[in-house]
Amino acid sequence: MGYLELPLVKRQIPKRLMEVAKMRTMNRWEPSGGATTLQEQFDRVFGNILERAGDESNLTRWAPAVDIFETEHELVVKADLPEVNPQDLDIRVENNILTIRGERKFENKVNEKNYLRVERAYGSFSRNFSLANSVKSEEIKADYQDGVLTLSIPKREEAKPKQIKVNVGTPAMAAAAGAR
Repeated sequence: MGYLELPLVKRQIPKRLMEVAKMRTMNRWEPSGGATTLQEQFDRVFGNILERAGDESNLTRWAPAVDIFETEHELVVKADLPEVNPQDLDIRVENNILTIRGERKFENKVNEKNYLRVERAYGSFSRNFSLANSVKSEEIKADYQDGVLTLSIPKREEAKPKQIKVNVGTPAMAAAAGAR
């Protein structure tokens, strides 16, 4: 969908649907919501409205927050997955793409109609990350503790930093000095 189609799409959403979405939900509005492009912002706003407008649920889509950092020997991926059962996680690597899938299920301990506010997101999620060829994807280790998934992805030997010792004087100079 191009940016020029935006006014047409806006008009296609029935006014009653917009009113129902406004009445059934109260969410804090964040200008970008983590979206980086105009298209992502548009998809987020109208996707959430259309999702919540259905009678089946007023729960929003979500994607867990992720930190990725590098150490000398590995890449580390940490994902916030509170209330996600580790048995419901699917972690795999295909064609150098790391995929983390899972689901946070909405607990029906309280009748959904009794909720005054639902800000936490529930449902299925999927996050994808491109891996460099410099990692050993076949040796990934996963640990889940206190609602945080930690993936340790070891680097290949050739990708690890190597320190080169600097010799004072060159071998050629030392050989020439020894010949005198």
